[in-house]
Amino acid sequence: MTGRFILTAAEMRAAEQAAIAAGTPVDELMERAGKAAAEAIWSFAGPLPALVLCGPGNNGGDGRVIARELEARGVAVRVATLDDLAVEPAPLLIDALFGTGLSRPLEQARMLLDLAAAAAVRVAIDLPSGVATDDGGILSPVPDYDLTITFQTLKPSHLLQPAARHMGRIVVADIGIPATSNLAEIGPAAPRPPGPDDHKYSRGYVAVLAGEMPGAAALAAAAALRAGAGYVRLIGAQVAGVPNAIVQGPGDAEALLADPRIGAVVVGPGLAPGDRLVDIAIASGRPLILDGGALCAQPNAILTPHEGEFARLFPGLPGSKVERARAAAAASGSVIVYKGADTVVAAPDGRAAIAPPAPAWLATAGSG
Repeated sequence: MTGRFILTAAEMRAAEQAAIAAGTPVDELMERAGKAAAEAIWSFAGPLPALVLCGPGNNGGDGRVIARELEARGVAVRVATLDDLAVEPAPLLIDALFGTGLSRPLEQARMLLDLAAAAAVRVAIDLPSGVATDDGGILSPVPDYDLTITFQTLKPSHLLQPAARHMGRIVVADIGIPATSNLAEIGPAAPRPPGPDDHKYSRGYVAVLAGEMPGAAALAAAAALRAGAGYVRLIGAQVAGVPNAIVQGPGDAEALLADPRIGAVVVGPGLAPGDRLVDIAIASGRPLILDGGALCAQPNAILTPHEGEFARLFPGLPGSKVERARAAAAASGSVIVYKGADTVVAAPDGRAAIAPPAPAWLATAGSG
């Protein structure tokens, strides 16, 4: 786990209940949430006149604290509830109607869309109203928010599509609830700098097998080098423009993969299904990263399918993208990198992580 924890709606409720049972009153949690959110809103939007939409539950309670705190800073604030159907818009809209746990369409979705369209800045508290918490689903039409403030941890729909595209900037406010999970965000990582005793092989030897369309394999080799590998070999091709540190050229793949210093073999980018290089890579006994034409249910490998490849490999799996990735990892005995605008990485032991939303430019052959 390299990034922030992610809790489902049920896990967040359990964490809140544990904090309450340990002696923190629910009103105190609401105060902490509202004050933290008000601070974030003030920093983001300044003294814009605000309309705070408050729902019937804890999210609405957070909204009332936010309104009080902003008013104390001199902001002109109006508070409206679900019963206030004729609401005048304001430059700053704060959606505290429903946060975590919504499971049905929002009846007031049209009103929310109109108020959001009239606002200069739109802020969602915990999650935009109309978004399901756990699977990235959209229960009713959702505005695009400029800022989403959530509490203690991320929730799956902050990163899963299609919900993630509506979040804007995301702030996670610490309100003092201990929480852990086997689901996390993939955070930024940097290669471990080499030490005085390191050499090219101790830092990792990656072999990348290239076929008739070697461009994607060359990209994978360059990525391995940038990730910190000490030795990267592109086998079976000579591609112009790759970093000079990559060893490349034709050669006997079977003989080259017999080198015991190899730590990982990448095969599949740019290959057609059934290419003999796949069999050679599997027979080598090295840790495998499989993509494209090499994708198959292969234990002790890293499989990197996009949506169509995943459906072919693991048809009919139910649940959210995280649940499907976990089920596929358990069934195959492999680490699954379920690619897309929202990429989920799952291990056979149940651990999973979600990558931040990826740019649409990655929807290009060979870039996955």
